Amino acid sequence: MNEAQPNDCPLTPSPDMLNRRTFVRLALGAVGTCYAAAIGYPVYRYLAWPVEKSAAAAAVTEMTLRDAQTLPKGSVLMFKFGSKPTMLIHHPDGSWIALTAVCTHLGCTVQYLPEQNIIHCACHGGTYDPNTGANISGPPPKPLTRYKVNVTGTGVLVSRT
Repeated sequence: MNEAQPNDCPLTPSPDMLNRRTFVRLALGAVGTCYAAAIGYPVYRYLAWPVEKSAAAAAVTEMTLRDAQTLPKGSVLMFKFGSKPTMLIHHPDGSWIALTAVCTHLGCTVQYLPEQNIIHCACHGGTYDPNTGANISGPPPKPLTRYKVNVTGTGVLVSRT
């Protein structure tokens, strides 16, 4: 009969086989790496978001709103200027103004109320002057950002000042 040699036994560890201790170390290292990535990626996105947002907002310097010159007096047109909601107001006296539609208090979207002649933030009751964007009352600490407006025959050009 064939006798098995001590090195031929499948239960005998060989130098090139992975032992239990090495396997556990590799498995725990892989689990720890996945855990660190699962925690680290959201933290990275949270910290990188303002930088990406400001870079995207800075990329847009002007835009033409086609046929916006036909907007009736006393009305507003909401649009996105870069990544921010923006409003183009055609006042009853024929003047135009473009302002960000983001409240400077907590970032809520504001709305133009032509019958009261104010821009109102429904989140905390802040109000702004629709002719200048200045904060009138409530918690907003700063005025709305104002953009330059140029009305042409084909549209309205809104640009950074």
